[in-house]
Amino acid sequence: MATIPNRALQADLEQAVNEAIRGFADANPRSRVEDEKAAASMPGGNTRTVLFYNPFPLTIARGEEQFVWDIDDHKYTDFVGEFGAGLFGKSNPLIREAIVKAVGDGTVLGGPNRYERLLSAELVKRFPALDLVRFTNSGTEANLMAVVTARAVTGRSKVMVFEGGYHGGVFIFGHGGSPINAPFDYVMAPFNDTEGTLRLIEQHAADLACVVIEPMQAAGGCIQADPEMLRALRAATEKHGIILIFDEVVTSRLSGGGLHKILGITPDMITLGKYIGGGTTFGAFGGRADIMNRYNPRLAGAFAHAGTFNNNVMTHAAGATAMTQVYTPEVAESFNARGDALRGRLQDVAARHSLPMTVTGMGSIVALHTCTGPLNNEHDVDRRNPWKDKLIFFDMLARGQRITNRNTMLLCLPMTDGDLDTFVAAFDEVLGERAHLLAAD
Repeated sequence: MATIPNRALQADLEQAVNEAIRGFADANPRSRVEDEKAAASMPGGNTRTVLFYNPFPLTIARGEEQFVWDIDDHKYTDFVGEFGAGLFGKSNPLIREAIVKAVGDGTVLGGPNRYERLLSAELVKRFPALDLVRFTNSGTEANLMAVVTARAVTGRSKVMVFEGGYHGGVFIFGHGGSPINAPFDYVMAPFNDTEGTLRLIEQHAADLACVVIEPMQAAGGCIQADPEMLRALRAATEKHGIILIFDEVVTSRLSGGGLHKILGITPDMITLGKYIGGGTTFGAFGGRADIMNRYNPRLAGAFAHAGTFNNNVMTHAAGATAMTQVYTPEVAESFNARGDALRGRLQDVAARHSLPMTVTGMGSIVALHTCTGPLNNEHDVDRRNPWKDKLIFFDMLARGQRITNRNTMLLCLPMTDGDLDTFVAAFDEVLGERAHLLAAD
């Protein structure tokens, strides 16, 4: 039997993707109309880039627990998970009750409220790196505050970040970075290259205020940092008086005390966001007492930390309830074990179909890559085939399984074993039907 050239298989793959996109568009006429209307008042009809995909994103009409319905009334099991913020599902009754009570008692109170104190106490108790914590309104803002704090405390200007890193809307470092990044003096280090990173630290130590790293890159493909590299970073930053910041906006959900607790490595500061507000707008930064006490208004020369909604009563009512009554440390451990099991099942499906795929992530965060491993950095992840990614995305969507357009999956607490079984079965079906295309180089 003659071998079909790879370029012919790629052409067939692209044709299949285009057919899947046409089927998607035909099945979602109301979402198309809503997208066209939105373009009159928002650039491209969009106010959050990560939610956009061609030909148009679904308009989501409502959600309940682990499910969402689009405006064309299709039901999906939602593995988008609001990119980390949707841990509790769409309608947790305890969180909803807390928000309703907070609103009923009055909002925009213009003073400290009891909920912020409950939430801060819980976070300090749970996360080893937190002696003290302050609140913001997003993970982006939390990282911004952590960086400017490190620069002010150390009196140094440079900020070490990593290739493939993402720390919010003005801290995007994949493939060279973003033109709208905050204008700090960055030192870009190679992710998971211990020797290269240590050389850069030695070179810039006198001017380096902080090192900011995700202990698992989330937007960068759910690639874990090598624990040995993190330990080396801890030693080098301590040696030179550089503040080590772990961005745990996404990874803090991976145990009762974050990923740094699992690793047994305590940075000087951490940043938090996403799910901790119970599904509402949230961010936080904190760390060592001597650093954070620079914000103590009782002390002379304290830094001012402004933010009208830093102590938003709705957020902190939801967050205090979510973290003390719903996502307890015990729940976190068992929940993330379910994600580890799902990851193994998906990898097994790919292996059974003899397809070049790698499933990465940790705990309840899962990412599918249409290439073989090992995957240690963004350059390895670039081996993915974007056409294969699109085909899997649209094929899963057609089967009622909503994943991100990066082909990541974030579990939420209401998901049942049956939901996960259905997802694996849909994935198996897609790989079975498309194996000849997904096998193409």
